[in-house]
Amino acid sequence: MVRVVLVLVLLLTACSPRGPADTKLTVLATSELADLGPVLADLRRDTGVELAMAYRGTMEAAAELDCGFDLAWLSTGRFLRLRDAEPGLSTSIMLSPLVFGVKASQAAKLGAQPTWADIADRAAGGELKYGMADPHVSGTGMAALIGVATAAAGTGAALRPEDVRCDRIQGFLSGRAFGAPDVTGEYVRRQDEVGGIVAPESAILALNASGRLREPLEVVYPRDGIVLADYPLMLLNPGKRAAYDKVVQWLRTPAAQRAIMDRTFRRPADPAVPRTGKLATPIGDPLYFPDRQEVLDRLLQAYDRAGTGRQVVFVLDYSLSMAGPRVAALRRAFAALSGFDRFYAGEQVTIIRFAGEVLEERAITVAGRPDADALRAVVASADLRPYTAIWSALERAYRIAKPGASIVLMTDGENNAGLGLDAFLAGRHDAGPTYAIRFGEADPAELGRVTAATGGRVVDGNAESLTEAVRELRGCR
Repeated sequence: MVRVVLVLVLLLTACSPRGPADTKLTVLATSELADLGPVLADLRRDTGVELAMAYRGTMEAAAELDCGFDLAWLSTGRFLRLRDAEPGLSTSIMLSPLVFGVKASQAAKLGAQPTWADIADRAAGGELKYGMADPHVSGTGMAALIGVATAAAGTGAALRPEDVRCDRIQGFLSGRAFGAPDVTGEYVRRQDEVGGIVAPESAILALNASGRLREPLEVVYPRDGIVLADYPLMLLNPGKRAAYDKVVQWLRTPAAQRAIMDRTFRRPADPAVPRTGKLATPIGDPLYFPDRQEVLDRLLQAYDRAGTGRQVVFVLDYSLSMAGPRVAALRRAFAALSGFDRFYAGEQVTIIRFAGEVLEERAITVAGRPDADALRAVVASADLRPYTAIWSALERAYRIAKPGASIVLMTDGENNAGLGLDAFLAGRHDAGPTYAIRFGEADPAELGRVTAATGGRVVDGNAESLTEAVRELRGCR
């Protein structure tokens, strides 16, 4: 009887239809692709090729290309291109723009078609807290920095090293509640205290469909541009070319593209496959990706240094000679501090108004928009008086300045009261640099001596120059 059963089993096995012979490829993959499990199971069933995924952050994975993997599947290959490490064979499989997901209750505050500057303005004012992925390990986190910094630069081109200035993204980053490797998981845990996240469109749509959110997120496509992930599958082991081609051919079929869209909320890379539902929403213009590694290095430096609430002291001349166009230009410059350049939550700002003596000293740690308005109200003062005690006022600024502070001096005259320049320079001025904005008859040689001694510089005095000086000094040295 046993022999009969064994023969039947062998006959049935021989007569059963067989799938393709299994081939296993090891894949260095971005952790975002963990949701592709059902699609990869279908791939194995149809082609016999199993993809054994080893998940890493995209930035981490870029350092492991030589660790014996057959393929790499990251959110983008552009980081590798900057290091001349991009594999020769690479095929885009799907698309997802980096967007801002915000609670519906807060979306109205951003307006109908907000820009990254609008988001930065709300974040800087303490009105919006959000999460983002850590750019040290995550391609999504780095893409967020690239998107914000590119929009802030306003050049319409790829970021250059000189465009990456922490002052332009400081306000945006001051709203950061966390920078986690798993941004969606962290958001779910902290959703009651955070208003949104910077993440791929696919991640936000998946969160909304997951049932884990108490309030859904609206997807915001900033109108000044987005960074687009194209998820290339890259061949690392040339000996696996035949299996690679089989995988790519299957993943790019209309059926597979639709399956990826339906199961992971990513857009098809094949433009012939119609987008459905919310994935049919236009994403606007993609931003250019940097073409130099130095740009990414500077972005990480800005990220690490930003949001620390540094101190800025403004020393402003309110002598009678400032009346008219000069004080008006000063007020316009402060009024122009908005969007990427506004005062941000946590920033410590002191304004010292002076003439023949210190007229007013106002210190505020910005917690929200009313504090920024209060600072502008100080600048709006019409209290102008005789004489100009430049160095006494600046000496007062250095007495209250903390290490790492920056000081802005604006004057249009010659010192004719209080301390002389030599007496001022004899004191200690190591708290931070002085940036001198020269108006009218102010002595450029004297101002130059002060800025050289403190590590600052002199700029010409007009509203644009003052605004630019404020932007520079509020960066992260």
